[in-house]
Formats: sequence, structure tokens, C-alpha cells
Amino acid sequence: MSTDRDVIRRSRENPAVFAELYDRHAKAIHRFVARRLTTQVADDLVSETFLVAFERRRTFDESREDALPWLYGIVTTLLKKHRRLEAREWRAGLSSRTREAVDQPGDDSLEAALVVARLRGALRGMAAGDRDALLLYAWGDLDYEGVAVALGVPVGTVRSRLNRARRTLRIAAGRFPAEEVDHGRTDIAPNYP
Repeated sequence: MSTDRDVIRRSRENPAVFAELYDRHAKAIHRFVARRLTTQVADDLVSETFLVAFERRRTFDESREDALPWLYGIVTTLLKKHRRLEAREWRAGLSSRTREAVDQPGDDSLEAALVVARLRGALRGMAAGDRDALLLYAWGDLDYEGVAVALGVPVGTVRSRLNRARRTLRIAAGRFPAEEVDHGRTDIAPNYP
């Protein structure tokens, strides 16, 4: 199987080949956007992402084999145009999840609803760069280097942004570093108080 880099190279001579890149990565990009916004907006942004990628395929960094971080970078830039919509979706979506948690029987449902509400506020109040890094890492399943490529920043900046985002969410959830669980990722940042 050819690499993404090979597909992009071949698409410069034969544009129809670029469809292979879409077939490989459209679902991941769609899933990432749909988590942040709505499925309908995700449909539009996936199309726009691949249109931009196609138009800019000559600028792809050929030192990389995988185009997914590059595509995440494009869609993250497009998402910046949709910040207000994203904020509204966060409020609406997390509010409905909060209501669902409250409607569930059990002693923990009210506490869960309160934690979700605090996390919603923390995400909304988080600096855009920190939120983008967090969501690319958590929902885009990119490693630190992939997030750095997607955002066009150094890996050290990604580490700083993720550390700040984790600290913000940890405080909002009322958790302490000793209570956190390592889920097997090898590039996690240390937990600082």
C-alpha cells in the first residue's frame, strides 16, 4: 500500500488519485468535527478540508508519510471560522448530557451533572489553542508530534498547551494528580499540581 505522501505526489500528475487520500482519512476527520459540532457541519467541513488539501497539495511536507496531521491542521483552521457555532453546540450538547445524567437514578447522578457542568465551563473558558491541542490529542488520537504538525507549532508548545488544558480540567473536575489514570499512551505529559 502506498503512503499518503505517495498518493499526494501522484495526484499532482493525475488529480483523480487524490480520492485515495479522501477514502483513507475522511471518516477520521468527520468523526473529529462531528464531536465538536454537528454531523451536518462535519459533512460540510470534511468536504471543505479535502478541497483545501487538494488545492494545497503542492505545499504538503514530503518529509512526512502520513497526511492525517496535515488534514487535522486544515480542519482545525476551518473550525476557527465556526467558533461561535462550536460554543453554542458545547452549551447545548453538554447541557443535554447534564440533563441525561440528572435523569438517571442513583446518588451519583447529581454529582455527575455538576462535574459535567464545571467541565463544560472549563472547556468554554479555555484558550482556543489549548482546547484545539486537547481535542486533537483526545478525539483526533494524534500523538504530540501529530498535534504539533496539525497546529503548526513546536512539540514543546503542544506539551505546554496540553499541560494547561489538563490542569484546567483537573481543577474543574475537583481531581488531584494521584487520582488520574494512565491509559497506556507513551507520550503523556507529567501531572503537575
